[in-house]
Amino acid sequence: MKNGEAIMCGISGYIGHRQASPIIAESLKRLEYRGYDSVGVAVMSDRIHVLKGVGQVDNFSFDSLKGTIGIGHTRWATHGGVTKENAHPHLSNNELIAIVHNGIIENYQEIKAFLISQGFNFRSDTDTEVIPNLIEYHMKRYDFIEATTRALKHLEGQYAIAVMGFNKIVVVRKELPLVIGVGDGEFYVASDILAFLNQTKNVIFLAEKDMAVLDDKLEIRSLMSGERVDREVSQISSDEGQVGKGGYDHYFIKEILEQADALERVLTIDQSLIKDIASEIKKAQGTYIVACGSSYNATLYALYLFSKVAKCHINTCIASEFAHFQHFLTSNSLVLAISQSGETADILGAIRVAKAVGAKVISITNVIGSSLARESDKLITQRVGYEISVAATKSYTAQLVILYMLAYEIAGRLEEGKGNLKELIRYIYYLVSDSARKYTKNLAVQLRYAEHIYLIGRGLDFSTAQEAALKIKEISYIHAEAYMGGELKHGAIALMEYGTPCIVFVSGDKDIISNAIELKARGAYIIGVGSKNNEVFDYFIKVRDIPDLSPVCQIIPMQFLAYMLAILRGCDPDKPRNLAKSVTVK
Repeated sequence: MKNGEAIMCGISGYIGHRQASPIIAESLKRLEYRGYDSVGVAVMSDRIHVLKGVGQVDNFSFDSLKGTIGIGHTRWATHGGVTKENAHPHLSNNELIAIVHNGIIENYQEIKAFLISQGFNFRSDTDTEVIPNLIEYHMKRYDFIEATTRALKHLEGQYAIAVMGFNKIVVVRKELPLVIGVGDGEFYVASDILAFLNQTKNVIFLAEKDMAVLDDKLEIRSLMSGERVDREVSQISSDEGQVGKGGYDHYFIKEILEQADALERVLTIDQSLIKDIASEIKKAQGTYIVACGSSYNATLYALYLFSKVAKCHINTCIASEFAHFQHFLTSNSLVLAISQSGETADILGAIRVAKAVGAKVISITNVIGSSLARESDKLITQRVGYEISVAATKSYTAQLVILYMLAYEIAGRLEEGKGNLKELIRYIYYLVSDSARKYTKNLAVQLRYAEHIYLIGRGLDFSTAQEAALKIKEISYIHAEAYMGGELKHGAIALMEYGTPCIVFVSGDKDIISNAIELKARGAYIIGVGSKNNEVFDYFIKVRDIPDLSPVCQIIPMQFLAYMLAILRGCDPDKPRNLAKSVTVK
């Protein structure tokens, strides 16, 4: 990556008859899952006024910005300083053009060198700042729209951009998401429909290399050809009440508690679709499941489950590594891509590799209208509602359940599987009850000062160990590491010291108890998670062993454990450091 690039950011914009700044500020709050190290808003009146700085949206008041046209940005950067100067929006040298941007401008160094040779000055370390200055350069010969078009054609990389100037907003997307909300004589621009869902449910999903010009009307054209294009206005059916915290301190705990209801909705997925996708898996000559983060841990569950239940082999791969295995792909291959957001750059890169050789792509995602959804041949929508906390909870368990239904359909046992799922959903209400949470909180009090936590499992339970470790480290910042039970003696057991916490997931494999005994013999503090207590356990969390669904039962107490560890250690479970939910560049 180049210096100063923002890898995951939220874009917001408004043009209409109302004051822009309060609308944009509220939108940016809703987009903070995409980044929250700095924030800024620009509003046009007699000139462009900008207020920006380091910190989260609530640290600023944008009420002083008056005007009915504006753009805003919430940023998360991996390179370059987190400074006021690097925060968006960025202005052109003549301060007539403002811009917010998500993505990478790969050739910004060459453009910047050229602009410096033409007398332009730069205030930041970002790649973004070249864009308004390049537009200003082209305005020596062209009007604002034509200059913007020409400037954007010079850019290499992937980006979503909103440019404001001359009482207009121009937006363009290339490989990264950007949507337009249509109101009554007003328009909204955002990285995610969540940003303006409280204002309108009429949405236009921009296609690749669409450029939209917004003033008192909307015009969409192809960036490359300049030809006008028509894009359908979709009506989003969504419960606005899902967006708020509902009286809870954090989205993370709210989303844990929503899991029974969320899985109820998963069960309403059209069964003919499940049968169709299962049929595609059966007839494919090689099925590859690609994912990242929590979704990848769901693929590990599928790897074991499809072997055990469906008696078929699937291949799993972390999406960022998938290109290294493309040599096995053919037009008869099937790629099953799993992503909560549907915008993760590594996932999109993986499916584009697959599509390049003619392989079929089927996706499982939670976001209708996402890039993944639109680029796939077939789609299963998770239906769990908005998941705003950065760390996955209900989206993860929904993915497990969808994969479970596919495996059971391939085995010809879907009705049996649905019966098990109904039993699971009833049981989840106990898992999230006050008494169950209080019991897990007592464990968190004991572990809050731990420097390391190790987690082990075998078979299906190993996927739970992986996901539980991820939850603990991403929101409480305790080093947590998962191992297959049998791998301990091949090196990891050297890490054991007196009192080292080790969480052991137990369902059907009795050998895991032997591994727990090995750990305890070396001084480890053993926490068992399963259906039966054992004398080797120093602490025991009882969960039911519903056939092939133990990973769902086991992970819910672990989600709550991670949450309580975060709270006890003074961490923000919704906004973990160095992380954002949608990682939109590679």
